[in-house]
Amino acid sequence: MSTTVVTAMGRGLQSCGTCGLLSRPMAGMDKGHCPRCGEKLSFRKPASLQRTWAYLIAAAVCYIPANLLPVLTTTTATGTESDTILQGVVLLWSPTGWPLSLIVLIASIVIPISKIVALAYLLITIHRGSIESYEQRVRVYRTVRFIGRWSMVDVFVDTFTAALVQLPPFMWVEPASGLVFFAAVVVLTMFAAESFDPRLIWDTAVPGGTRDG
Repeated sequence: MSTTVVTAMGRGLQSCGTCGLLSRPMAGMDKGHCPRCGEKLSFRKPASLQRTWAYLIAAAVCYIPANLLPVLTTTTATGTESDTILQGVVLLWSPTGWPLSLIVLIASIVIPISKIVALAYLLITIHRGSIESYEQRVRVYRTVRFIGRWSMVDVFVDTFTAALVQLPPFMWVEPASGLVFFAAVVVLTMFAAESFDPRLIWDTAVPGGTRDG
């Protein structure tokens, strides 16, 4: 018994990413505008895979100096000391400060690399035309979108610390070069998640389905 897979694209319907309205473009046109909000519509995001790969590779490159270079420089009467993200996690770890240390560890190291690996997994399975675990890959994508909103926690903590601890000439804290690379990782992974079109996951379920925007 054969099962026919029905998709919106197969029926010539386009979903608006702004208001969610499902509509049909005018006859003879591949693209249209949402009749409700006027947003430009397309069956798939243009060049979704290429743009996502570009942002993802750039984020992976920036991730290395973000963790190797110092993110904060502390100057006191005894001298100047610079700390990387991991060193900051160790310094914050104490009987009372471990929750903040754990937040910085998850937000600064675990979440960025998890987003990079998860998006790379989705892109590779789409390129390979995988026909398995559709629901699992959609859950991975939704998780990436959900945790992405917490990616700026560490940038906020470092910036807040630098603004709060200013007691010249006894002590002051300044952001270091590693913080720039970390912010770049956060922004680039956000762009990668936004550029990725999750509908591409399901295209292999349809004979002749497209793999690109």
